[in-house]
Amino acid sequence: MSNYKILNNDVHKDLRVNTSRSAQLGDNIMYTMTFPMEFRDIQSCYPIFFCKDPESGQLYPAALLGFEQDQNLFLSDSGWDATYIPLMVRRHPFLIGFQANPDGGEGATKPVVSIDSDSPRLINNAGSEEGEALFNQEGAPSDFLQTSIGALESIHRGLEHNKGFIAALLEHELLESFSLEITLNDGSNNQLMGFYTIAEEKLQSLDGDTLAKFNAQGYLQSIYMAIASFARLRPMIDKKNAQLA
Repeated sequence: MSNYKILNNDVHKDLRVNTSRSAQLGDNIMYTMTFPMEFRDIQSCYPIFFCKDPESGQLYPAALLGFEQDQNLFLSDSGWDATYIPLMVRRHPFLIGFQANPDGGEGATKPVVSIDSDSPRLINNAGSEEGEALFNQEGAPSDFLQTSIGALESIHRGLEHNKGFIAALLEHELLESFSLEITLNDGSNNQLMGFYTIAEEKLQSLDGDTLAKFNAQGYLQSIYMAIASFARLRPMIDKKNAQLA
């Protein structure tokens, strides 16, 4: 369970963060949320599909990391075996939270940096040199924390942009459910279910005005990058077969 608290340079001055990658630190996940602004980097390493949030029912894009729960095929004994790590993975143990903003009027909120005080990544040991410090001797944010805050800002902008992207896909019925059965070299099967993908036939039938609108909004390139990312399934299957061997 996560336990997020607003980051404070007095309360959290001695905390450091373990930035290595392992299952013990929570990296053994089947997929992670992403957004169109990140698709260029994501599609170079991972297939992009779409998931439905079980609580809200809202759809969101996700980078596929494995073929079953608690499986990340990009984790190895030496860390994360890919040239790009998704922002939603790198942001841990931080999260953008919101608190009341009196200057913004009634009900207004402002984003604040929060930290998961129960994260296994945290090292709470004054004087330790392990991991990355959050604050320097003067109590100012460290370079690591500033970089993390920049990542959180990118995520915040990306998720806001994602709302319009998903709305446009749904408006034109460009998402369809799919399942995929993967047969491995040892004869075992892995079945991907519960995901959605771009409905390519519907996409091809869109008129010129709609395509032009998508292009102007920056959505068209993201759609084609999601489709192109399917080619990343084969390297993942190869990774799984190599593990079995």
